[in-house]
Amino acid sequence: MKISYNWLQQFVKIDWDATKTGELLTDLGLEVEGIETKESIKGSLKGIVVGKVLTCVQHPNADRLKVTTVDLGDGNPVQIVCGAPNVAAGQKVPVATIGTMLYDDKGVGFKIKKGKIRGEESHGMICAEDELGLGSGHDGILVLDEKLKEGTLASDVFNIKTDYVFEIGLTPNRSDAMSHYGVARDLRAGLIQKDVQKELISPSVSNFHVDERTLRFDVEVEDKELVPRYCGITITDITVKDSPEFIQNHLKAIGIAPKNNIVDITNYVLHELGQPLHAFDAQKIKGTKIKVKTLEEGTKFTTLDDVERTLSGDDIMICDADDTPLCLGGVFGGSQSGVTEHTTSIFLESAYFNPVSVRKTAKRHALNTDASFRFERGIDINMTEYALKRAALLIEEFAGGKLASDISDFYPVKVEDFQVFFSYQNAYRLIGQEIPKEKIKNILASLEIKINSETEGGLGLTIPSYRTDVQREADIIEEILRVYGYNNIEFSHKLNTSISFDSNKETKIENIIADQLSSLGFNETMANSLTKSDYTKLSENINDEANVAMLNPLSSDLDVMRQSLLFSGLESVSYNLNRRNNSLKFYEFGKTYHNYNSKYQEDKHLTLFVTGNRTKDSWNSKTTTSDFFYVKGIITSVLERLGISNFKTSPTKNDVFSEGIALSLGKIKVAEFGVVKRSILKEFGIKQEVLFADFNWDNILKLASKKQLKVTEISKFPSVKRDLALLLDSKTQFKEIYNIAFQSEKNILKEVDLFDVYEGDKLPEGKKSYAVSFVLQDNSKTLEDNQIDKVMQKLQQSFEKNLEAVLR
Repeated sequence: MKISYNWLQQFVKIDWDATKTGELLTDLGLEVEGIETKESIKGSLKGIVVGKVLTCVQHPNADRLKVTTVDLGDGNPVQIVCGAPNVAAGQKVPVATIGTMLYDDKGVGFKIKKGKIRGEESHGMICAEDELGLGSGHDGILVLDEKLKEGTLASDVFNIKTDYVFEIGLTPNRSDAMSHYGVARDLRAGLIQKDVQKELISPSVSNFHVDERTLRFDVEVEDKELVPRYCGITITDITVKDSPEFIQNHLKAIGIAPKNNIVDITNYVLHELGQPLHAFDAQKIKGTKIKVKTLEEGTKFTTLDDVERTLSGDDIMICDADDTPLCLGGVFGGSQSGVTEHTTSIFLESAYFNPVSVRKTAKRHALNTDASFRFERGIDINMTEYALKRAALLIEEFAGGKLASDISDFYPVKVEDFQVFFSYQNAYRLIGQEIPKEKIKNILASLEIKINSETEGGLGLTIPSYRTDVQREADIIEEILRVYGYNNIEFSHKLNTSISFDSNKETKIENIIADQLSSLGFNETMANSLTKSDYTKLSENINDEANVAMLNPLSSDLDVMRQSLLFSGLESVSYNLNRRNNSLKFYEFGKTYHNYNSKYQEDKHLTLFVTGNRTKDSWNSKTTTSDFFYVKGIITSVLERLGISNFKTSPTKNDVFSEGIALSLGKIKVAEFGVVKRSILKEFGIKQEVLFADFNWDNILKLASKKQLKVTEISKFPSVKRDLALLLDSKTQFKEIYNIAFQSEKNILKEVDLFDVYEGDKLPEGKKSYAVSFVLQDNSKTLEDNQIDKVMQKLQQSFEKNLEAVLR
């Protein structure tokens, strides 16, 4: 939420700078996330001075250009080429000097430089109104008052305002602070605690009176639960034009583009007091009645943005006497009833709509407006009439309007201020220290919380209606604490805590693997379980019908629960690659969600994402790219860490991979991994290879719970390594050698490894050479040479017999 410092000072006159004010607002719980300097004219006309045109002659090489000599007040007249038809000697004009930055209507700047135009030197620029940002006129240069002195700064001639805009990260409960007046109210309370006594200045509506009763619209509300209060007034004889400069400057400061005086005033009062308003062109309202009701499901309605929307039977609609919809209540106006430059009379609305209803309507139609933002959170119902009077008086003053009816006010059940009892002892207990009672009462008074009764133990309080979030004693204590200052609460020198032991085996297993992956250079990610339904189109393995859809999605990008962790992971990969983090290793523990014939199912997964290089670039080692076999090694190490081995591999049927394999133990699928298809990567703007692994964590937990890890003591007797070079048939696989070796010797043979393969023209046709190493070890004694030779001879004979191997 944006709050203008200059605007704020209309309600609380302070001489603090913006930075100090922002610090106090943050201490009060209205966290200022940033302060931006705003200028009513971008650049503040720096470098623009008043010049006097001394001479003006025709350009020798261009019919439409003039060569002028301009006195800038420094005694050194400069030559400027000008194309304006109205430039003439003797004029006082605004001149952009060399080095000055000028800005177009989109805020894009360009620098004034010394140059030649058709052969004639030009040392500056004589400016038109639009080139300075002072208006839209471009028919000729801006001619200034002849009484102005040459060299006078343009910023001193024109009313240039500099403002500071606070970006406040407002929490949803603080609906009372969704306006400049609301923030000023809090600011004053904070100032009082610092012994700075300031008056809170409210906009006066004492001059409100009806000029004539010539046009009245009766108000009929269908459901008082949906619309507890609805006010309206008719204003005639208005002239739609530009709004006054101060309104335009305030709106521009907080990022709102001015439109016309009527629309600007409704926006002005909204951001001033927090009460949304809407103006209808009275001539476009049929009959003399305003009906506030719901319409039949499926009714079509075109909003101000010229989008035709299909209404729900629960949407609050503002209609005319013929039930023609005029406005989507609390959210957005209609295209046919809005104010235009031809409007001469209006019906001005100020209402309180049910927050839940407005929230559902805004989400349903994907509309997020300044009005819905406030109605959704709950505004002050007792501000409705006051804000209407404030806006009506401004329209009367700046649009020449006449108040042509009394205020129609539907308010059947008056909302009374809330009553709360506050206990001093409870406050001391929750805060952790005693705050003087007088200080507490002063804080409550500064927050406009009335003290009705007082006892030794506490206070009977009345909460103003605008504090919709203060409903309990704990809320009162929070209010006292934030104004008193969290920084003023002393720290305890003693910390009490309890130690708990997590006996959850599943959590323990998950932590073991997380630690292992982190030690391998992986970073853990946690993606949103909500995702985009369009992702289901990227894989035939994901069924649209199995989506768990959101009833009220926050956006089209978060409308279903994810069926795969792949796409949210690729979003993280893409995000990092776009920021030049090109070598990534991610892992995520998460769930997928499925709807199978109205039966919901959650599955736990562990996913890995690997792309780029294995390690960082280094001067003393070569950089290797992460590949298929690197990921396979990580997957194997994870499974072996959990005691899961002897799994089988097979080609995966998952179509998200261009190449990949599945790992299974019997009929139980454990994991699948591979290279993600380029067509899928393209959807995320990823141009480099990404390897993805998906563990079925539920299955892994079942298998791991059945496996008993064995711990073997390291032998104190040495091992012996022997090699054999075997000439084999070219179809023979190493796996056959491995199995035969352990079948022949089960006692002291510990490892069998293949360390070289040779196939070439020096070998007989259809043959290849394997160099195989064997590690032998006896855990009870040191091996002797004759024992070693006996084992190696037995292995050689087994290879010759079973594989027709020949020792090379």
